[in-house]
Amino acid sequence: MNILIATTGVLGPVPVSDLCEKLLGDDGSVTVMTVIEIPHTFLETMDENERRSFLNSGDWETETAEMKALTYLEERGLRAVEPIVAAMRAIGVEPSITFVEGADPVDAIIRTALDISADMIIMGATRRLFTEQAWTSVSARVMDRVHCPLVLVPGARSDDTAENQELKD
Repeated sequence: MNILIATTGVLGPVPVSDLCEKLLGDDGSVTVMTVIEIPHTFLETMDENERRSFLNSGDWETETAEMKALTYLEERGLRAVEPIVAAMRAIGVEPSITFVEGADPVDAIIRTALDISADMIIMGATRRLFTEQAWTSVSARVMDRVHCPLVLVPGARSDDTAENQELKD
């Protein structure tokens, strides 16, 4: 099984790695991806003192616009995927990592799933399902267009916690 995990950094790593461990089998593979919109104009105007990088890679002022964009993509991408990558490594799976530049995450996720021949996509569900607002979410739009199974992993939300406590009482 070839699994694509699409995350923005809010997807719970433990539930995802547990699910992947059950589904992968001996010859399965995992690709972890995130989609980043790069503010090209903004990056071109930044100097090294204005830059807030946790990677601190090289001399920012001498980098070309393309290199600045790639550095930005890598920095933001690593922040988003690192928890999932660490959880996958903890179960003995070395995932491929893909950072995709794009304004529309739905197109990027669908394109990446096709490019890697994904058998399944795993994404987070950060909005309540079955509300009007949920049908405009990235996960709902991917669900509408994808041609392979899609698993939505709900995230913990404070309003859900209160509601669940009321149901228990």
